[in-house]
Order: sequence, then structure tokens, then C-alpha cells
Amino acid sequence: MSHTRVSLLADLRALGVEASSTLFVHSSLRSMGAIAGGAATVIAALEEALGADGLLLLPSFNLLPPDKEGRAAAWDREQTPSTVGWLSEFFRRMPGTERSDHYSHAVAARGRNARAFVADHRSGEGPPSPWDRPPWGKTYGTHSPMFRAWAQGGHLLMLGVDYTSSTYIHFVEVLYWQKLCARDVDASYPALKRPELGAFWDQVGRLHLGAVGDADCRFFSLGYYVQTLLAEVEANPTAYLS
Repeated sequence: MSHTRVSLLADLRALGVEASSTLFVHSSLRSMGAIAGGAATVIAALEEALGADGLLLLPSFNLLPPDKEGRAAAWDREQTPSTVGWLSEFFRRMPGTERSDHYSHAVAARGRNARAFVADHRSGEGPPSPWDRPPWGKTYGTHSPMFRAWAQGGHLLMLGVDYTSSTYIHFVEVLYWQKLCARDVDASYPALKRPELGAFWDQVGRLHLGAVGDADCRFFSLGYYVQTLLAEVEANPTAYLS
């Protein structure tokens, strides 16, 4: 039996997704099982859950080829596909979807003030990261969509994916690196073990667990997630450094 927009909406509501909120979604469409109408139905359910005043964000990352030079050479904000799942690529292609301009870590948006929300990804303000490359701005800088979603009280929905897909752990790395560099300008970038940090968060975090369609999901506040992981890494760095 196929899942429908109505049933998916009920699942999202049960998980805690509320109207007028900002929601960042990592997703595996395949994990959801049979969906009547496919990706279009999933996006429709997400948008209905958020309502007219909500903001829906999906990564539309360009992670192929693996080297930064190759990604930059091939980048076209309007044409380069998302490489992080079909739902994100379908979302990117939808008329009216806005996309930030970053050769590697672009974010796509629909809803409340979507164009303005993703418009300033070329800004050079904020903490540096290994993915920064002129003429693009700071990947996780203060005007990047991921920083803004965190700073403005957004939530994260992990839709059928595990913590290897949690790009906000890179965001934690960037914030931790900034702290390290304040003490030592030559500090190495602190690549973190995502599964281990995810297991810690599953034990101590304030998160809602449930299913959307057939997909096992996690839903939680970005603010508390980042704050909790950063504090844990600062307290026990050797447990999480790759």
C-alpha cells in the first residue's frame, strides 16, 4: 500500500514538525517505501506541514568530482545537479525553488523569504572551513544558509538517513576549529567521527524518533544539537577526532 500526502503529513505532525518553522532535511527517498506520486508528494507533505510561513531547506550539494578544483570548474548554480539524493535534486528543479551560490555546499530553499535566506552565500564573513574557495564565500559563514538555519532556531529532519549524512557535524568542526585557532593559529582542522558523535547525541539529545512513510527518522533542534556536540567535543576531543 502506498503512502500518500495525507498520511505523510500525519507522520510529520506526529514527529513534531510545526507550521511556520524553518526545517532543514537530509533525506533518502528510497527509505520511505512506496509513495503515491513519488518525490512531489513528499515535498507537498513537507510544505503543508510547514505552512505558508514556513521555510523548507534541503542540501543541494555538488560533491562530485571529489576534488574541490573539479567541483569549482563545473559549477553552475542553475544547472549543476545535487549529488545528495533524488529528493534534493527534485526539490532543486522545482519552479520557484531558490538556491545559494556555492560551488560545493549550495542549499536549496522554498517558502518564507527563501530568496533572501540563500542570497548571501558568497559573503566572506564568518568562520573559515576547508571548503572555502574564492570567489565563493565562507561555506559555513554567518551569511550561509546552514549558519542562518542554526542561528534562527531551525530544526533538522533526518529522513531515513544516519549521522554520516549529518553535515551539521562539519559545522561543529568549523566552530571547534575556530576555537582551536584562537589559541594556536596553526591548529589542524579537527575532522570528527560522525557515527560516534551521532551515537552520543542519540543517548543524551532532545530528539523525536518516528517514521515518515517507512523511513526511520530523527527530528530535533539545530541549536541544541550543535551546542551539545560542540561542548562534548571540547570536553573529550580524543574520543571523536578522526
